[in-house]
Amino acid sequence: MAELATIARPYAEALFQVASRQDVSTWRQQLDALALVAQDSQLRQFADSPKVSAEQVIDVMVAAAKTTLQPGVLNFLREVIANGRLAALPAMVEQFHVLANAASGVADARIYSAFPIEPAQLAEVIATLEKRFGRKLQAHVELEPALIGGIRVVVGDEVLDTSVKARLERMKAALAA
Repeated sequence: MAELATIARPYAEALFQVASRQDVSTWRQQLDALALVAQDSQLRQFADSPKVSAEQVIDVMVAAAKTTLQPGVLNFLREVIANGRLAALPAMVEQFHVLANAASGVADARIYSAFPIEPAQLAEVIATLEKRFGRKLQAHVELEPALIGGIRVVVGDEVLDTSVKARLERMKAALAA
């Protein structure tokens, strides 16, 4: 994992420098679509075939992403494929998001909940979390029934776990000690 992050960092930085001179949100959407496609193992196997050209891989990816790519995003995709870094594309896009969020003063927050969160409740949770983490958050909610109750929040490398599962684990550890 660290190796992919090391490979991805210079690509993400260069990508962000170019995107920041244009429409970052459009680039973000197109890159998200490409990263989703690049995660497919069959696509990577197809791309690794010596019988397949880089342009064929690009055509398949653009068709699968179901979007028209900006010329800069298309050039970026060409470079990634030409350098054999398709497997690192999702990590590149993730680091691009981190750079774009840092530039706009926003951080991504993954909120894992055992149950669906109503919009009004989510707004309260986000307001509380923004105070706790000291920055504006862009929340993404994912259901995780194994938490039993409560939420687990991941912002960058910080984790706030108030789930019932975590409380039970702490009680178990305290009783076992």
